Amino acid sequence: MASELEPEVQAIDRSLLECSAEETAGKWLQATDLTREVYQHLAHYVPKIYCRGPNPFPQKEDMLAQHLLLGPMEWYLCGEDPAFGFPKLEQANKPSHLCGRVFKVGEPTYSCRDCAVDPTCVLCMECFLGSIHRDHRYRMTTSGGGGFCDCGDTEAWKEGPYCQKHELNTSEIEEEEDPLVHLSEDVIARTYNIFAIMFRYAVEILTWEKESELPADLEMVEKSDTYYCMLFNDEVHTYEQVIYTLQKAVNCTQKEAIGFATTVDRDGRRSVRYGDFQHCEQAKSVIVRNTSRQTKPLKVQVMHSSIVAHQNFGLKLLSWLGSIIGYSDGLRRILCQVGLQEGPDGENSSLVDRLMLNDSKLWKGARSVYHQLFMSSLLMDLKYKKLFAVRFAKNYQQLQRDFMEDDHERAVSVTALSVQFFTAPTLARMLITEENLMTIIIKTFMDHLRHRDAQGRFQFERYTALQAFKFRRVQSLILDLKYVLISKPTEWSDDLRQKFLEGFDAFLELLKCMQGMDPITRQVGQHIEMEPEWEAAFTLQMKLTHVISMMQDWCALDEKVLIEAYKKCLAVLMQCHGGFTDGEQPITLSICGHSVETIRYCVSQEKVSIHLPVSRLLAGLHVLLSKSEVAYKFPELLPLSELSPPMLIEHPLRCLVLCAQVHAGMWRRNGFSLVNQIYYYHNVKCRREMFDKDIVMLQTGVSMMDPNHFLMIMLSRFELYQIFSTPDYGKRFSSEITHKDVVQQNNTLIEEMLYLIIMLVGERFSPGVGQVNATDEIKREIIHQLSIKPMAHSELVKSLPEDENKETGMESVIEAVAHFKKPGLTGRGMYELKPECAKEFNLYFYHFSRAEQSKAEEAQRKLKRQNREDTALPPPVLPPFCPLFASLVNILQSDVMLCIMRTILQWAVEHNGYAWSESMLQRVLHLIGMALQEEKQHLDSVTEEHVVTFTFTQKISRKWEEDRKLPFPTEDYVVSPMVSDTTLTALGPAQTQVPEQRQFVTCILCQEEQEVKVESKAMVLAAFVQRSTVLSKNRSKFIQDPEKYDPLFMHPDLSCGTHTGSCGHIMHAHCWQRYFDSVQAKEQRRQQRLRLHTSYDVENGEFLCPLCECLSNTVIPLLLPPRNIFNSRLNISDQPKLTQWIRTISQQIKALQVLRKEESTPNTASSKNSENLDELQLPEGFRPDFHPKNPYSESIKEMLTTFGTATYKVGLKVHPNEEDPRVPIMCWGSCAYTIQSIERILSDEDKPLFGPLPCRLDDCLRSLTRFAAAHWTVASLSVVQRHFCKLFASLVPDDSHGDLPCILDIDMFHLLVGLVLAFPALQCQDFSGIGLGTGDLHIFHLVTMAHIVQILLTSCTEENGMEQENPAGEEESAVLALYKTLHQRTGSALRETPSGWHLWRNVRNGIMPFLKCSALFFHYLNGVPSPPEIQVSGTSHFEHLCNYLSLPNNLICLFQENNEITKLLIESWCHHIEVKRYLEGERDAISYPRESNKLIDLPEDYSSLINQASNFSCPKSGGDKSRAPTLCLVCGTLLCSQSYCCQTELEGEDVGACTAHTYSCGSGVGIFLRVRECQVLFLAGKTKGCFYSPPYLDDYGETDQGLRRGNPLHLCKERFKKIQKLWHQHSITEEIGHAQEANQTLVGIDWQHL
Repeated sequence: MASELEPEVQAIDRSLLECSAEETAGKWLQATDLTREVYQHLAHYVPKIYCRGPNPFPQKEDMLAQHLLLGPMEWYLCGEDPAFGFPKLEQANKPSHLCGRVFKVGEPTYSCRDCAVDPTCVLCMECFLGSIHRDHRYRMTTSGGGGFCDCGDTEAWKEGPYCQKHELNTSEIEEEEDPLVHLSEDVIARTYNIFAIMFRYAVEILTWEKESELPADLEMVEKSDTYYCMLFNDEVHTYEQVIYTLQKAVNCTQKEAIGFATTVDRDGRRSVRYGDFQHCEQAKSVIVRNTSRQTKPLKVQVMHSSIVAHQNFGLKLLSWLGSIIGYSDGLRRILCQVGLQEGPDGENSSLVDRLMLNDSKLWKGARSVYHQLFMSSLLMDLKYKKLFAVRFAKNYQQLQRDFMEDDHERAVSVTALSVQFFTAPTLARMLITEENLMTIIIKTFMDHLRHRDAQGRFQFERYTALQAFKFRRVQSLILDLKYVLISKPTEWSDDLRQKFLEGFDAFLELLKCMQGMDPITRQVGQHIEMEPEWEAAFTLQMKLTHVISMMQDWCALDEKVLIEAYKKCLAVLMQCHGGFTDGEQPITLSICGHSVETIRYCVSQEKVSIHLPVSRLLAGLHVLLSKSEVAYKFPELLPLSELSPPMLIEHPLRCLVLCAQVHAGMWRRNGFSLVNQIYYYHNVKCRREMFDKDIVMLQTGVSMMDPNHFLMIMLSRFELYQIFSTPDYGKRFSSEITHKDVVQQNNTLIEEMLYLIIMLVGERFSPGVGQVNATDEIKREIIHQLSIKPMAHSELVKSLPEDENKETGMESVIEAVAHFKKPGLTGRGMYELKPECAKEFNLYFYHFSRAEQSKAEEAQRKLKRQNREDTALPPPVLPPFCPLFASLVNILQSDVMLCIMRTILQWAVEHNGYAWSESMLQRVLHLIGMALQEEKQHLDSVTEEHVVTFTFTQKISRKWEEDRKLPFPTEDYVVSPMVSDTTLTALGPAQTQVPEQRQFVTCILCQEEQEVKVESKAMVLAAFVQRSTVLSKNRSKFIQDPEKYDPLFMHPDLSCGTHTGSCGHIMHAHCWQRYFDSVQAKEQRRQQRLRLHTSYDVENGEFLCPLCECLSNTVIPLLLPPRNIFNSRLNISDQPKLTQWIRTISQQIKALQVLRKEESTPNTASSKNSENLDELQLPEGFRPDFHPKNPYSESIKEMLTTFGTATYKVGLKVHPNEEDPRVPIMCWGSCAYTIQSIERILSDEDKPLFGPLPCRLDDCLRSLTRFAAAHWTVASLSVVQRHFCKLFASLVPDDSHGDLPCILDIDMFHLLVGLVLAFPALQCQDFSGIGLGTGDLHIFHLVTMAHIVQILLTSCTEENGMEQENPAGEEESAVLALYKTLHQRTGSALRETPSGWHLWRNVRNGIMPFLKCSALFFHYLNGVPSPPEIQVSGTSHFEHLCNYLSLPNNLICLFQENNEITKLLIESWCHHIEVKRYLEGERDAISYPRESNKLIDLPEDYSSLINQASNFSCPKSGGDKSRAPTLCLVCGTLLCSQSYCCQTELEGEDVGACTAHTYSCGSGVGIFLRVRECQVLFLAGKTKGCFYSPPYLDDYGETDQGLRRGNPLHLCKERFKKIQKLWHQHSITEEIGHAQEANQTLVGIDWQHL
């Protein structure tokens, strides 16, 4: 399709490019009817530029549009070339003092908790860094997109409104001057013309609803039959549904469908087919048919291409307008005038109104474009912001109605702009007074909750998905109300009072509909059938909590308002319960000579509701009367005398009784919905406006009535009146054998009632009830929370109520009551209560849950025991009540109270009474204690006689110490059989002989003990082999074809090695085999049952160690030192020197090669063979036809093969094949690589080489080295010999091997391990008496020499200006001589000779890692103990290492001793073509010592990471911001994780960007930081992953995964080192395994899509 289009398109382009913008603009300047001219121009050109084919070409379209459409407008506007015109405008303009930067999704935003007027005031990163707030308590969040930076807005900040950059622009702000004065008259006129036409055009075309015809003045002459099938976004269908439907409807590939779906999701619409009408209509019907089954179908339209073209240009125009007004405030002002000008149709006809009211009909892309334009124009011009706010308020109800029907998120709805006006204090006040905004919002809210019951209360039906969706929408109105109320007025005008009280009336109407909603009745007999709907009502209550509190705050600010509000609230409460005695019979109660009239009402039989917002609001206002002292100043204005206390307390009391009965188990049959309601009633999110206010209401009632009357009503409601009003009830009770349950219930009810009395008297920490202030209240909360246990900052914050600004006020008081303890490497920082605060502890604190109360009691008693104090917890000293509540204390000395106490104490002493409980008694004693406290405070002068001491409980504090003397620990020193004081030598003929130790081990599976022997059954260690790039110096290397790859020589960049780790647990081979078979069988059964992932992949041979559940994928056999077994022959003759040994070996190799040639050329007569053999001079004592017997038992041989094959399979990523010649190479390589990685870890941590290694590492290295040394016995002899020959030839050249790497490209330690471990295959056929040890020694010397040359060739010897510190010793002169030799041999390509001291230092430093690795290797290979000097850290150990490895201290002696052969060797090494290329600078080489790899450097402050990530766009979907930017901690690449756009194919599966990256960067293992979530992600392979705690902590020593709290985060270096150590130790996979075993939810995550 595209190819046919192109020539035609190109032809069009040429003709289009010939038009000139200047001429067009000239024509427009002369035009009489400008609108018609411009429209004709657009009608002609827009369809020619846009929508020319199935796929958009944005670059080309933009280029043409700029040239043909926008260019002329810019010329017209400037009246000259815009390249000169716009800069002139810019110069004349004063820079704005507002920042106004619109946030992108995921960009970091900052709010200051000290200075922001409310939490919606935010700064962009640039302004924040230049402001005073960076040193305050700031909060950091990531933007959801769509807001803008408030820098420069004086209303948003209490102090520091400007950053340094915007402060410069404030100096000249005089009185609001008109920005138009900077523009000339004719520019104003022209701008006005062009803006009016273009803005009108854009609005008209974007809100156009016909699908196939254009507005008359844009209609084209000839119309083509080209249509688009346009798919629109909705929030109902999932990505998968859309992708599947598109594949069917427009038969595209999955990749294309994913592309369509991503664009639809991002821009809100995308054409999915281009063609004639029929063609598109058909696609539309398929899509509609396919998506209309469960839900409403996807929205699809078939639109004419010219309409789409004009709409695309309309969007382009709006963006253009946004950029043009950036040049000058004057232009911005003109655009605002044009936008808000009333049109010809009167009300709501301005362009801005038209766009707003059509918002829900527009698609996502169009909305965001015009919202951005509004933000950069109307909201940046303060005069017009006000006018726009008025328009917004006038249309508020309609906009909200549209939003309810619209199915897009609020973020892309115009209603989300409310935050921009309603939070600005002056605007909010203006809208309340002039537009009656409060009332409008509440009325709109009430409109949407239509369902009421007979009493007019809200009734929520069952919570369907649609309902939940609508209800969520409705809640955004509450948010708007919160915004309006968030900043409190300082001075009140009469208008404001009147309008606020009107709003308050509306609010009371709302609360009235909630009073008593969701009533419940106790189920008796059978369990409730259907759980009633309770969540909606509580959601509503939770959302309104802050609004209710803020309403009270507003009332508190003005006495007149408070009095009016109190009256109004009381009146509404009277309406709700006006006839509260109707239909309920009055009864009279009397106890102790007091009697009171009340009504007969049983909570356990009648309806009762937990929702009483009107009563609770009245309680709040009543406290304010006390706090603001209005009650004492103007008692005549208040209807206090009309109050009927019994009516006030009735409903709150019922609510509290309900809680008591639920706790007593009387409502069990009402199911969980009731339990949840009680839970939330007390929960920190709701209690402030629920439970707390009920207590206040009861306190109000008690303070206004006779306490005896109150107590009788209370007994009646608790249904305990009978028990206390009839004497001897207790006795009668026990004589009738009543039901145990009833007694239990009554006991609990009595306990609860006593608890309630304790609360009524003791809870006086609300300002207004007691004489306290707000900080006392918070202090008390914190003290009681910390009495339970020490808490982290975040836990503490969660347990305290937040105000509307998300503040708890904790920071201001925490220092006074607690100490902070910093965290260690894991865990969090903790606050601990200061000991002096313990005296304020109240066991019956009203916010404790049952569990918290018992924990706190235990903790406090324990503390007292530790301090050797009495463990009683007496009531603490309380502050006095405010006068309005002062009479409350009388309840303690009232007759009824004394009667209750007496009765309970009586029961406690009667021997047969089981109608009492200990906690009942404890509560009575607590009340007596409180009474005494009150008395003590009342009696100022206390004389001796008055003091009454209660000694009910003997003070039981027996202090006894049992000094059990522990036996003194004896340390069992494991004495290794030490040899006499000779120096220890690890290799060579002089190797220290260690007597054989017998080794006994126990199998973890069958618990049998067994000795490790050559002929016994195999014992194995669980092991895990993995590919690794931890030491890699070149991650970009990639094995192209693993089947043909030859791993014989390891390159010194160690680009990918094979690492073996083990947990060190030992099993019999046959026990392990049985265990593994059972794991496999279980896995197959599981596959048939259900596809749950396990944390290990059985198909790849993985299993968990049966003891420690450590991830393993093979086993290593345990062996005795193999060398002793092979080296049984006596060393008779003198051992040869290096030169002679090399000659001998070379001859043997030659002989082998000749023999091999013979074998490969088949010969007829066998006699000829023998002749040839005679001709071939075999070296003395060499018998190539000898094949040694394998000393090992069958089961050990099998295990040798098993582990060898596993290493080969994992290391090369190939199918297992035990015959493959590369198996031995991989085994040696794994041994070498593992030793190197352990040496690196020890060096990095400055630990000694042979210090105390963890025993699992020690066992692993020993077994691995011995295994690698024994593996040749199960491999083919000739294969191992061939490897040896080739390895040997890389050092000692030989004619038959041509293409060997040069010595710069060989990792010498790998070479050493390979040569030493392959050598026995050759040596076993040599009967001339040359020992194995001699060979080891010569091989080691040879490799060491090669390494020294390697170091000298590559050492960068820049003189550091450091002079030789010591006179040239022999080492220095020797190394200089060697360097000179190299200089000649390389044809003087080496640099000029530096000082010998420098060279020797380079050689020593460069060779250290090699010597350390070799020492480890020979130690484990030959079992020679390490010399004690190397077991301590400190000095560099160079000499000790040399002695242990039988090297001369002056390494250069190696060259001097074997002078004649070294010349030849150096010659051959230096003549390699690659060495020449390196020295001529044509290639690089690794220099020594290799630097240790580190994870990348992370910034100290987390916000710079967020910023970096917010600027990162997804590399695939052109310039789109990535949703889950993820940073690789190994190489620092940013990836776009968890998204369709960046999926790639890996081994036939679609995987996400991170998984794909692990394969290229970490050979399957990855460590990532998910920047928006602030969590570390470990990945291994495709199915394994886990989250790990990030190395960033806030000031309270806590991580913030998910950035929910937003505290500033800083890098904790120790934690980052810990992650790095896990990586260095190759423990990432193991860590994931443990995490997945511990947490099954991790197993279900599709890690490969991250």
